[in-house]
Amino acid sequence: MNPTTKEILLQTELPECRLAGRGKVRDVYRIDGRLLIVATDRISAFDYILPTGIPRKGEVLTQLSIFWFDFLKDIVPTHFLTAEVGAYPEPLPKYRGQLEGRSMLVVEAEMTPVECVARGYLSGSGWKEYAQNGTVCGIRVPSGLKESERLPEPIFTPATKATSGHDENIPFARMASLVGSEQAAKLRDLTLEIYSKAAAYALSRGIIIADTKFEFGHAGGRLILGDEVLTPDSSRFWPLDSYQPGGPQFSYDKQYVRDYLESIRWSKQPPAPPLPAGVAQKTSEKYLEAYRALTGRSL
Repeated sequence: MNPTTKEILLQTELPECRLAGRGKVRDVYRIDGRLLIVATDRISAFDYILPTGIPRKGEVLTQLSIFWFDFLKDIVPTHFLTAEVGAYPEPLPKYRGQLEGRSMLVVEAEMTPVECVARGYLSGSGWKEYAQNGTVCGIRVPSGLKESERLPEPIFTPATKATSGHDENIPFARMASLVGSEQAAKLRDLTLEIYSKAAAYALSRGIIIADTKFEFGHAGGRLILGDEVLTPDSSRFWPLDSYQPGGPQFSYDKQYVRDYLESIRWSKQPPAPPLPAGVAQKTSEKYLEAYRALTGRSL
């Protein structure tokens, strides 16, 4: 029996379809010149995929991305075509159990080799660097800021994509050497415009988007927004009502999983340990709550 969207799906099985690749979370298939992207319930931490899935995680990532694709359509075209399984080409509809709610058919694009990161608050690796050097990804920011404090204005901090391991923050000049100065400037400005619009909306819904990353590509002669957009996997979401600068924040992202793995003193070497059922369920609830808060709907 095929898994339903209410069951944990760790890996798709579409034997009649051409698998283009499996990432940490997504399985990607080539279908009639397009791509089918399926968000599984896999979760990774410290660069390793854990053996335990997070219930409904794939649905949240897919449906939230679709929400943002629509929200941002006046700023930038996207790779999204449809998420209606009945409209997918054959033989996909017969795999509805694996695809419903967690998949989308998209345009295949030539993706840029750089991740476009926007940071509005001082957190994560940005905070660690700031505490040591007074900079964030090499960019000088005002002194005297606290952990998790809002930056005077959002900053753009590109990174190279890593197929395994951590992405590497790079200077803007390095990005320009990879994609060209004009393209780099366009991607920087577009990233900050998207972030600013999304962050203002999210704030009105009681969510702080501390930082996020976008991926862009080219298709049909146009620059388009692709991959996932403004999800708990690609962003730091903080509830506004508990926000207090000066330390780490309660978060809707997978920090809860990282904290558990730190608490058991995992060596961060394979094999990755399983998660207790309670930790997996609590993580699922955080993802679902982020979706409800941002969209006003429940899955």
